Amino acid sequence: MLLLASRDAVTTRELASALGVSLRTITRDLNWLRDAGLPVTVRRGRLGGVTMLPGSGPDLTRLTPDERDHLSLTGLDEKQRAELDASVESRRALSKLAAAPSRRTPGLLPLTDVVHVDSRPWLQAHTSGTSPASLIGPVRRGRRLRIGYDSSREPRPCELVVDPYGLFAKAGIWYLVADCARGPRMYRLERITAWKEVDQPRRIREGQTLATVAAALIEQWEHHHAIEVSATIDQSQIERARRIFGQRLVRDDHAHPATGHKVTIRFRRLEDVRALLPFGSAVTVHGPTEVRAHLSDLATSLADHYAPSPMS
Repeated sequence: MLLLASRDAVTTRELASALGVSLRTITRDLNWLRDAGLPVTVRRGRLGGVTMLPGSGPDLTRLTPDERDHLSLTGLDEKQRAELDASVESRRALSKLAAAPSRRTPGLLPLTDVVHVDSRPWLQAHTSGTSPASLIGPVRRGRRLRIGYDSSREPRPCELVVDPYGLFAKAGIWYLVADCARGPRMYRLERITAWKEVDQPRRIREGQTLATVAAALIEQWEHHHAIEVSATIDQSQIERARRIFGQRLVRDDHAHPATGHKVTIRFRRLEDVRALLPFGSAVTVHGPTEVRAHLSDLATSLADHYAPSPMS
């Protein structure tokens, strides 16, 4: 394809000589290219030859290795590319693609004019902590990392040695996906208080990649829960509950919604059921008993906190 793009026409004998293969191989490969839909034409005769239709595609040979690399990062919007310090290469590569002649359907505007993507959630606060751009170097070098991590489950930050698979963006939040003591974990970058590159290559599990480990962790998060809460949700609040709890909320399709929707909501920990408090009396929890008791304690504590002062 590079040879065809650089010349007006070339004979099969010239192609065979340049590539060091037989005429039969060239004929077979040209047939394959045409069958695959690539814009290659073959004209026989003294003035014939093999050509590629002009303006039939972008000149990808003009892309640098970094530009090709950044274009392959699908799913990131411009803000996320900027967080990776990748926006310059991405814009440069896209400008090269845009410069190539295109055969657009008449009467249709370009998709880039009518579609804009922002993957971040609404009302996302500005986050501090470690930036994706600062970690991308050591992650690409395949090194171990020593990180300080401020976990919500621990009273103080802890120090960990991890073997990174890479960086993962999910719902506008960046994570470091890594093995710790041979077990997979996701670490929110905003909770990584410090990090240092260890002079050792990473030791990841054989056959595992960033994509496979991230998919397994998401599956575990979405479907493996320790507590299943049985509840009834008022008709006016069911859609709000579905937006908040997502796949963790399962409706009983056989229940009659006149008195509310009967649902099951899955939680990883008992403490997580506090997410039901904002619904107030619009949610009635039927079980388990420990969940009802914990919600009662939380509500009592909240009422005591806002009770009028004896001096008022």
